[in-house]
Amino acid sequence: MRIALLNLVFVGVGGFFGSIGRYLLGGAVYQIFPNLYFPIGTAVVNIMGCFLIGFITGLAEVRNLLGPEMRVFLLIGLLGGFTTFSTFSFETVALLRDGAFLTALANVLIQVIIGISAVWLGFNLIRYI
Repeated sequence: MRIALLNLVFVGVGGFFGSIGRYLLGGAVYQIFPNLYFPIGTAVVNIMGCFLIGFITGLAEVRNLLGPEMRVFLLIGLLGGFTTFSTFSFETVALLRDGAFLTALANVLIQVIIGISAVWLGFNLIRYI
């Protein structure tokens, strides 16, 4: 029971910081590209989150550097709060409702393909560091 409660604290604290990071980074990207109709802030956050989850998993599995509590904090808490798949889905539906079918399709293809590639890159990069 104590371990489960401690894990809830790790998830909650990590989620708190991850959500703040998502808000700040997404906002900064939208400030850089204020007139872009494409949801670039969400895309940047999701792709970065995908890379980080691959990289941190590589640290944990390949280098055996992270204990189970740190994995819970980083992977479930921090990156769970940081990545924005629900926002990605909502924005894609909004694009479809607005009739921006090609932009919606581009949003899905770019985020899924680059996101999966970023996980792979992050996981495999750790072997060379």
